[in-house]
Amino acid sequence: MELKELRQFASQHDNFDIRVITHTGSQLYQVELEDVEGRRHLLMQGNKPMLFRALDEVYAELRRAGIRRACLIQYIPHDELVGHDAFHHSPAAERLPLTF
Repeated sequence: MELKELRQFASQHDNFDIRVITHTGSQLYQVELEDVEGRRHLLMQGNKPMLFRALDEVYAELRRAGIRRACLIQYIPHDELVGHDAFHHSPAAERLPLTF
């Protein structure tokens, strides 16, 4: 989903989740939207996932799209290998809420 599509989607819908995903050991962030049907869409630019170097950059882009809330999720690799669900798929209670 491109930024333009995100703006359009946010203006037409109010029941969706925005996730700011980071990986353990990484200083990069990705933005993912989950719609009411459970489909996930990464924020893209030119057919490549957008990567942000700081949360301030993420906040600025999301504010421009009219989004004021998201949740921060730290992806811990290999959870699935030891029999745990992937952390980023767990309930919202285990996520860090962000407001900007």
